[in-house]
Parts: sequence; C-alpha cells; structure tokens
Amino acid sequence: MAKRSFLIPGVDKRLLIKDSLKVMPDVTRRRFIAGGASLGALTLLTGCDVVDSSSADALLARISKFNDAVQDFIFNPDALAPTFAESAITKPFPFNAYYDLDDAPEVDGKAWKLEVRGLVDNKKSWTLDELTKLPQFTQITRHICVEGWSAIGSWTGTPLRDFLKLVGADTRAKYVWFQCADKDGYNSPLDMRTALHPQTQMTFKFGNDILPRAYGFPMKIRVPTKLGFKNPKYVMSMEVTNDYKGGYWEDQGYNSFSGS
Repeated sequence: MAKRSFLIPGVDKRLLIKDSLKVMPDVTRRRFIAGGASLGALTLLTGCDVVDSSSADALLARISKFNDAVQDFIFNPDALAPTFAESAITKPFPFNAYYDLDDAPEVDGKAWKLEVRGLVDNKKSWTLDELTKLPQFTQITRHICVEGWSAIGSWTGTPLRDFLKLVGADTRAKYVWFQCADKDGYNSPLDMRTALHPQTQMTFKFGNDILPRAYGFPMKIRVPTKLGFKNPKYVMSMEVTNDYKGGYWEDQGYNSFSGS
C-alpha cells in the first residue's frame, strides 16, 4: 500500500512537532531532536501516519502511551521524593481544581464511608473514625502542578501500602482506581508500584488540622512522586483492578503515569 501524505490542512507542522516533543520523556526527546526532529522521524517512532487532525491525535496518543511506558520502566519504587522543613511550607497553600472553591464537594464526614472494591479479601466499607485510628505519619513534600507551579505542604495520614495489606489487596494487580465526590465524578488510576511507594499516603490532616474542604476532606491520596492531578481528593472509593479504567484528565489526553 502506498504511503499517504503527511500534510495536515491548516496545521503548522513545526507546532505539531513542538507539541509532540512536550509529551516525550527526556531521553526520547533528546534522541528525537538529535535525529532531525521531523514528521518522518515522528512517524517512524510511533508507526502512525500524520494525514489529518484525527491521525495527529492518534499519533500524540501513541507518544503519550510510549511516554507512560518509559516512565513506568524507569520508576524506582524505593527512591523517595524530597522532604522539607516546616519553615519551607507554602503559606497559604493554594487551592487547585477545575472549579472554584465554592463548588468544591461538601462531604459529611460522619456519614462518609470509604468503599473498597475489586481484588481484595476484605470489601468492608471504612468510616472516617476507623481510618483515622490507623497508624499515621507526617510528610512535608512538594506538590507539583502540571500547569507549572509548585507548593510545599504538610500532610498526615496512613501509608496506602499498609492499608492495602490490611484489606488483603492483590498487590500483583496493575492499578488502584479512585473515585471522588467531585460534581463531574473525578476519578484516576494509580499504578500499583506507585500505590505501594512508602510516601503514597491516605491523607486525613493538613498541617495540624483535619484536612480542610479545600484540600480534599475527608480523604486525599497524597502521591509526592506524581504530578498534582494524580493526587485525588474527596475520595469516595478505591478499587484494586487489572483493568485500566481511565480517569478524568487521563481521558482528555494527560499522561496516566505523570511522574513528578
């Protein structure tokens, strides 16, 4: 079959390449630039012809998946994210969401229960009182937003890996998938190796106070090795699964691994 044209009507090829480079891992990006940074090279890398806007989307999605695979391969589950002194905490710590604070979920902590589903031995639901009686630790780590800003906060809660062990989760599964109380049904998957990272935390406090509404009351998953959107807030349920169920931002093209 004859190879089709790479031309995309109305699309600047240089801008397309520039956007594609943004989602490549650093090593791949350097090799791609050294190799000529052309649409032909991009096509050879992905095996996807660029002929129109839909095929360009497919090409970028292919690169994004490749980026995820590379980040997952090089992720060191024993390497810790940097920690900081209390004096480094950002004050005020910013509220961040795709809606205003007035539209943030208002969850009744007394009625709330964490639903546990999927590949676990114990599928009981957990009240907030039960969860906050589990052993907890405090970490002062940096939150890094995909938009380019960062902030340092103090978070207290239970290591997710300890809770997964407690409920008899199959840690050979690929993902822990979280669903949240946001009005649009925010959800996000976390790869199992990151879920088992020692700093990945079920968070119940910010500083010395109960986790505020702005930061995800009653429970946030704090993942300092990931970008901010991989830190779900207002968590209602978690599911241990081998199925990739997508996520709010992941379904819009964001990288699923998104290490910080």
